[in-house]
Amino acid sequence: MSDTPITRVEDAALVPAGGPARLALSRLPRAQAIADAVAAARGVSNWIDGRLVVTAVPSRLIDAAGRVGGRELADLVGGSVEPAVAAWLGEPTDLALPGREALPTGRRPVVMGIVNVTPDSFSDGGTAYDPDDHPAAAVRAALALREAGADVLDVGGESTRPGAEPVDADEELRRVVPVVEALAAEGALVSVDTTKAVVARAAVEAGAVLVNDVSAGTFDPQLLPTVAELGVPYVLMHLRGNPGTMQDQTEYTDVVGEVFDFLADRLDQLERLGIPRELVVVDPGIGFAKTATHNLLLLRHLREFTSLGRPLMVGTSRKSFLGRVGGVEEAGDRLVGSVVSAALAVAAGSRMVRVHDVAETVQAVRVAHATATAGDDDAEESAWTASS
Repeated sequence: MSDTPITRVEDAALVPAGGPARLALSRLPRAQAIADAVAAARGVSNWIDGRLVVTAVPSRLIDAAGRVGGRELADLVGGSVEPAVAAWLGEPTDLALPGREALPTGRRPVVMGIVNVTPDSFSDGGTAYDPDDHPAAAVRAALALREAGADVLDVGGESTRPGAEPVDADEELRRVVPVVEALAAEGALVSVDTTKAVVARAAVEAGAVLVNDVSAGTFDPQLLPTVAELGVPYVLMHLRGNPGTMQDQTEYTDVVGEVFDFLADRLDQLERLGIPRELVVVDPGIGFAKTATHNLLLLRHLREFTSLGRPLMVGTSRKSFLGRVGGVEEAGDRLVGSVVSAALAVAAGSRMVRVHDVAETVQAVRVAHATATAGDDDAEESAWTASS
């Protein structure tokens, strides 16, 4: 864990006009003295769940740090606050892909279609996996998702549902690699959903262009060095424990702040391991080691995660908390809740959504994105058209 302060932007809409921002700061040296200096400059500060929450013009907060600790502390605070505010106000860039045209995450939301090559995934286990017709069944299902509008096809051979049993590497390779190879040969953009270095390497060699890892590199110590060597984009997700234990690890004081700080710390660690920030997508891990209330709070506060400065991916599709909220028991019947939550995520700034129901979600996120960007300029429609 770094000693660098972490800034989470709760609201910075007034900053371009010279107004204040509301910022939550963790690991801030001499925080109480800075809070007092902010108050003396007619700003507002409060301690909330161990974080200093400041409402002030960012430059005045940095000046307050300078009055407390001189140029060194001012530079430290400014180096955390200014990039976070700029990221919250700005747009992420497109995501570079090796040997392919970049994903247009800087221009519009990207839809990732789920291809579960497993017999036991929570919502569609076996739908795209037939041991007697492998990989043909999975390839047909995946190409149907691409035809429905998926930008990326996310192929996974190990279920990560709560309580899922692990799959050994040989079996995961047998499930995943032929599907990736066949889809890449069809010109599809393929992501591999894995926590294992050997599977990530084999999938990328077979044509995958992105690694989607629910473990943040904590299950296999070789995964992150492998991703760094391969030079492909990486989805960094928050998780506690593993699929078998994660729902026993749902105690948070401040779920939004704790998940944000985890991702901020891990971004720094990835950079030290040779995975540049420009290749990282962040995912708050909705449904992983969270209660239904935690998931809803993360959805409500998604905008704040854009201050990490990376494209934000959200996966709510068919998850159990949607069933609890919407009163729908069967995962396959949670279409409406899934589409609504994807649209809410996009309206809040998410640039990637991972979904089962592609055609319906594409329509919803286009409307959500058009509403969120109405009046900006006319480039958004061309961005959709150019990549359709």
